[in-house]
Amino acid sequence: MPKKLVIKVTAGADAPERCSQAFTVAAVAVASGIEVSLWLTGESSWFALPGRAAEFELPHSAPLPDLLESIVAGGTVTLCTQCAVRRGIEQKDTVDGVRIAGAQVFVSEIMGDGVQALVY
Repeated sequence: MPKKLVIKVTAGADAPERCSQAFTVAAVAVASGIEVSLWLTGESSWFALPGRAAEFELPHSAPLPDLLESIVAGGTVTLCTQCAVRRGIEQKDTVDGVRIAGAQVFVSEIMGDGVQALVY
């Protein structure tokens, strides 16, 4: 079993099932005691903003705000620097507990021993 799970989610409302799967897997891993780092990139970047997760709907899936809250509480949530800049999002705009970092940090996270990386 991996010591750390790094999940990059590129999908948002444009691909709701992929998006929901990424958040669900991350939340289940956190609840299972696995160290989790969730990266918001592409269209999922919008979920770094307060209230945006509440706008997401997918029948028969866990509410995205609840999943995000549990991941922030028990893991690390990172908004991609370039994705944030392209959308005009600054650190002061984000949900408490979400950091902004770039590719160098992502690469350093996925290259560690015992790390499993997933991309949705």
